[in-house]
Amino acid sequence: MNREKVLTLMEDAFRKKVKKDKNIRNAYLLVHSDKLGIHLDVSEGSTDGLSSNPQQPNHIASIGKLFTAILLALLEQQGKLTYEDSIIQYLETGISEGLHVYKGIEYSHQIKIKHLLNHTSGLHDYFDDKPKDTKPMISQILEEPDYFWTPQEVILWSKKHLTPHFPPGEGFHYSDTGYHILGLIIEKVTGLPFHQALTEYIFDPLNMKHTYLAHYSEPREKSPYPVANLYTKDINVIHYRSLSIDYAGGGIIAPTEDLLRFMKALTNFDIISKASFEKMKDWSKFSIGIDYGYGLMNFVTIPVIMPSKYNIWGNCGSVGSFMFYHPVMDTYLIGNLNQFRYHSKGIRLMLKMIDILHKYHKKTMQ
Repeated sequence: MNREKVLTLMEDAFRKKVKKDKNIRNAYLLVHSDKLGIHLDVSEGSTDGLSSNPQQPNHIASIGKLFTAILLALLEQQGKLTYEDSIIQYLETGISEGLHVYKGIEYSHQIKIKHLLNHTSGLHDYFDDKPKDTKPMISQILEEPDYFWTPQEVILWSKKHLTPHFPPGEGFHYSDTGYHILGLIIEKVTGLPFHQALTEYIFDPLNMKHTYLAHYSEPREKSPYPVANLYTKDINVIHYRSLSIDYAGGGIIAPTEDLLRFMKALTNFDIISKASFEKMKDWSKFSIGIDYGYGLMNFVTIPVIMPSKYNIWGNCGSVGSFMFYHPVMDTYLIGNLNQFRYHSKGIRLMLKMIDILHKYHKKTMQ
């Protein structure tokens, strides 16, 4: 198998996947490896009647949590906070009071920054947890598309309608609410709005000129291509103002090439030091074969279920978005299916690309 064959196989597998699924209206894939001499940047589908273009910005969903974590790593590296800090010292009383009450006991003061980063705080998740006395948040987002959600409103809503799951540090429960709190902590420490901190600390230094935080800021340079449509089933929600709710948990809009710049800077330790990156590997158990650190997902070897060829790290989103690095093959895998609840399908597409690349890599190593 030569390099051209590898590129053809990956592109064909990608296009077949997209065309086979009627719910995928537009999709994007970038696979890059200096080591293997691979660069594939393709798209499929359409946006508002126009054929999709690989350079289109995408709503990257929970991949954004890695950006939030990197901001905190930068602040920790600069000595402006520690991961052991109690979150109480950074929050207004109205936010912190009664934030985490589990079985009648107040645990809010015991939550540390690190607990929010690796989802071990026990806090509720406004996005997926089901409230008992009101509509789920996803219903409110869809029914009130013009409503702008502030992070403070989201946290207060969560406190009122949802219940924590365990005391801090005693389990794992994915919490978008926790990442909203991290966004507020970043604002407190930097003295900047979260979107401005992203721009000044990450986007501008890395020349991510088409990247921005949806409904909060604009890119330094407007893309010549429209933002890719984003769907929940048949509903295109990309212009819903209610998506402001994503904030520090996943509100970033970016083209795949900008995400590649970010990942290269991360793997080359150009944005944070190696020591700082190692601190982010404070793993908790996300699921079988997947650990979660500070904004990082890590695929670990599980015999039969998760072979070592899938050892990658990065993050993914509920819309079928993914951004991972394969250390052994020195390969970046970035993409998006732009359909809500398609996280597992996005992962499977990425693993298919790894299968193809792994065969080629083995051959080149012989």
